Amino acid sequence: MRPNNFTTNFFGIGIQNGKTPENLGVLWRTAQNMGASFIFTIGKRYAAQASDTHNAVKSMPYYHYKNFENFFKNLPKGVRIVGVEKTESAKNLEDFKHPKRCVYLLGAEDSGLTKEAQEKAHFLVQFPSEFSLNVAVAGSIVIYDRSRNKDFI
Repeated sequence: MRPNNFTTNFFGIGIQNGKTPENLGVLWRTAQNMGASFIFTIGKRYAAQASDTHNAVKSMPYYHYKNFENFFKNLPKGVRIVGVEKTESAKNLEDFKHPKRCVYLLGAEDSGLTKEAQEKAHFLVQFPSEFSLNVAVAGSIVIYDRSRNKDFI
């Protein structure tokens, strides 16, 4: 679903300081398949990815932000940040009611979200896993959960 003047439900998904370009391409492809309105990166910027076999970057809006401050200043009005981070303060994804209009923000596998991103996120979510997951896998799980006909807030 693409945002327009008549749309009230939309989401974007992106990675902060992504570690590998392959993960980005896989996440883009999943986002396109699961109805994301846009994709984005914060920090490192990657060129077109071989793992983006659906060419999502040319099929949906892609935004790049130099840093978190730039990203935060340019959020669409009324959009909530849902940070995906394995931390004690994060809500369980299975019980989470997704915002109608939001961005899902994931960090790199080795460093996660920055402290600033965690503090400014409107929500933090996590799901049961013993170890950290690949960022594309984690993002795919989160947007799949959104698609399960759950109530929005």
